[in-house]
Amino acid sequence: MTFEDMMHMKRLGETAVSPDGQWLAYSVTTVHLDQNTKTVELWLQRISGGDPIKLAVGQPGDSDPEFAPDGHSLLFLSGRENGQQIWLADFDPATGATSNPRKLTSLATEADSPKWSPDGRSIVFTSAVYPDCPPISPEDGGAGNRCNEEKDAALAASKVKAQIFTHLLYRHWNRYTGDKRKHLFLVSVADGALRDLNPGDTHDVPPFSLDDSSCGCNFAPDSKELAFTENPDPVPAISTSAQIYTLDLTNPEAKPVKVSTSAGGNFNPAYSPDGKYLAWRSQARAGYESDKFRLVVFDRSAKTIQDLLPKFDNWVDEFAWGKSSRQIAFASGVSGEEDLYITGLEHHAATQITKHGEFSEFHLLAIPDRPGMIEKGGIGAIVATKMKVDQPSEVALIQIGDTSEVVKDQPGVDAEDDSPIAPITHLNDSLLAQLDLPKMQSFWFTAKDGTKLQGFVIPPPGYDPQKKYPVKFLIHGGPQGAWGDDWSYRWNAELFAANGYVVVMINPRGSVGYGQAIVDGVNGDWGGKPFTDLMTGLDYAEQHFPFIDKTRECALGASYGGYMANWILGHTDRFKCIVSHDGMFNAESAFGSTEEDWFNIWEFKGHPWDYYGKPDSENPFRKWSPSVYAKSFKTPTLVIHSQLDYRLDVSEGFQLFDTLQLLGVPSKMLYFPDEGHWVLKPQNSQLWYKTVNDWVDQWVKPQ
Repeated sequence: MTFEDMMHMKRLGETAVSPDGQWLAYSVTTVHLDQNTKTVELWLQRISGGDPIKLAVGQPGDSDPEFAPDGHSLLFLSGRENGQQIWLADFDPATGATSNPRKLTSLATEADSPKWSPDGRSIVFTSAVYPDCPPISPEDGGAGNRCNEEKDAALAASKVKAQIFTHLLYRHWNRYTGDKRKHLFLVSVADGALRDLNPGDTHDVPPFSLDDSSCGCNFAPDSKELAFTENPDPVPAISTSAQIYTLDLTNPEAKPVKVSTSAGGNFNPAYSPDGKYLAWRSQARAGYESDKFRLVVFDRSAKTIQDLLPKFDNWVDEFAWGKSSRQIAFASGVSGEEDLYITGLEHHAATQITKHGEFSEFHLLAIPDRPGMIEKGGIGAIVATKMKVDQPSEVALIQIGDTSEVVKDQPGVDAEDDSPIAPITHLNDSLLAQLDLPKMQSFWFTAKDGTKLQGFVIPPPGYDPQKKYPVKFLIHGGPQGAWGDDWSYRWNAELFAANGYVVVMINPRGSVGYGQAIVDGVNGDWGGKPFTDLMTGLDYAEQHFPFIDKTRECALGASYGGYMANWILGHTDRFKCIVSHDGMFNAESAFGSTEEDWFNIWEFKGHPWDYYGKPDSENPFRKWSPSVYAKSFKTPTLVIHSQLDYRLDVSEGFQLFDTLQLLGVPSKMLYFPDEGHWVLKPQNSQLWYKTVNDWVDQWVKPQ
């Protein structure tokens, strides 16, 4: 596989399933490398099979399709008139034909993340507005919309681009936050009447998420109540305590009612189909964005909350109710995979129904109307997005079968079932058939303290097991992340292996999918056990995969992986070269230049000034700072950083490169003025891969 091959691949986006379970709607992104652009288009396809149909009423750039509850219309987002707005079209379930496209919203601040109400009479969506403008409502005569439009026009026309900050967060990830705040809006399908559900609110509703495609909200089955997520804390830069609120939609004067009780984050509320329960993902500890995500259920009548899976030790990442209101399907990362499970309200354990790959954005077709777990003879189906390390995302149909002949292998899991999976979409079949994408091999090793940890190896295409090959040692970010059986366009393991390298990936302390104790193992110990875990795992791979040439290895990492690459610089000379992308170099300066202060406060157990006057051994900001060990830097290093990265400011990359140059260490810096924490533009990505691979080749040239 070449970089150009990867850019030719069609990228699956949002998916939706019709109420009758017959049709799939989805978006597909095409990359135009020569034009440095990406184009999104909408498609329809029968779940039972057949050729895809381009949405007849669609235009390039349309996105976020969702079927109406009655199955006879479809909403989507389009920027074809007056910015991104919600559009509707008629849909014929018999033929898949779409017709009569019409614009529903005309909001000056545009519309995003739409969701139908169950009765089909209204749609909730998000829009960023000025909280000091009059609330947009059916009674405001258009004053609120005009106020927002005038403020945007004045800002664009002003010759002065200076900003005044009076609070945190004033910038986030890759943009300055400005004066606008995201609110939830309700729009009538019949007449387009708008209502701001968070009038005057100075918080973002929902809070910022890396997955901005969701409104973080859900309608009650009778469409009379809405549950949503908001972080009410006055300083969002030091808080992860998002809470769940409910709002009575029948009373315009009603105020939100908080129903969650945990001090940590609470996300993704969803009502049971019978309306008796409200479930969401909940974290117990305040200030810790990587605390265990539990699945909790709120009894709306009794006003009680229960942890549905108290013995399940991994995160619940996504979930959906079965039609019986007694079952919930969910996804969870486990040992380098993202598997699907089903649990019941009474059972407090789960049945695993998939293996081998990563599954997400799933839709339940027919979970049996039966209490408890999936039992012998039970039949159901799930439509889900599936990816593997050697296969980009496609939509698949998972048949839920007999789970009687299975064994328990982890706490909180009663059974496993490797369910039959059939592909629905075939976006890249012809291209993949031409490529040699080696299979990934998994291995387990024992850390220095006896903990069992996992690693992965991908050999180069067409490799000879009797020969030896150089190594690209990839270090994941987070630090609460994980390598696994998943496809990526940014750090693609298959592409790293393609030019004659063995790719080795280790999931050290801090990695998700191995229980919360492993996740917590990185807290306050950034360069401790995670570093020795990585080195021990690489030692194991060298000893057990004879085609590895341990004399020719390069370490590459981004984000926390970039931090670890910097830490490696001062603590071992085993690598011939290093690639450090968006890594922390100086923990004290990084604290003052990042925007999500809660992260460093948790990971380094306080603020830098809490440790002033204490020895470095008692100061986490000194003890775990790569800059302190600069005198030991010797390994040739490529530094990569971007101007719009506000998680780890570009100054961290500049400091590292300055230090390397002054020390006389062979070094190079790749700087992107127009990217954030990730390199996303096609031609920038092309330059990134070429620069990285050329650097590794320079110091670890394949024979």
